[in-house]
Amino acid sequence: MDSAFLDKISFDSNGLVPAIAQQHDTGEVLMMAWMNRDAVLETLEKKEVCYWSRSRAKLWRKGESSGHVQKLIDFRIDCDGDTLLLLVDQVGVACHTGRHNCFFTSIKGGKAEIISDIEIPPEEMYGEKTPDA
Repeated sequence: MDSAFLDKISFDSNGLVPAIAQQHDTGEVLMMAWMNRDAVLETLEKKEVCYWSRSRAKLWRKGESSGHVQKLIDFRIDCDGDTLLLLVDQVGVACHTGRHNCFFTSIKGGKAEIISDIEIPPEEMYGEKTPDA
């Protein structure tokens, strides 16, 4: 694969760029995570999304523990090159909390409110321990 396009991506001083995953057919924003060069290249090559886990300091293949993968439909770079938009087909839930997306806390009237239910308990996806993203 020609990787000349990597020059269009502005990786930060840690070699990372934020990536927003969006469901390709509904427009639902699913999650935000980080990618490094290797994650970008693997995602484009395999057509399944791979991120960089800052807490584990290694590649994080979305769904490798839970089976809830993100199949890549389109890969976009924003106008400044400092944010990626991944249009995906989400299999299962996107959030490690068992919710469909990671944006389930809404601030209303100055108070935090949970606006979506857990669809799959994390212990069913991961066993006893819930992994950090």
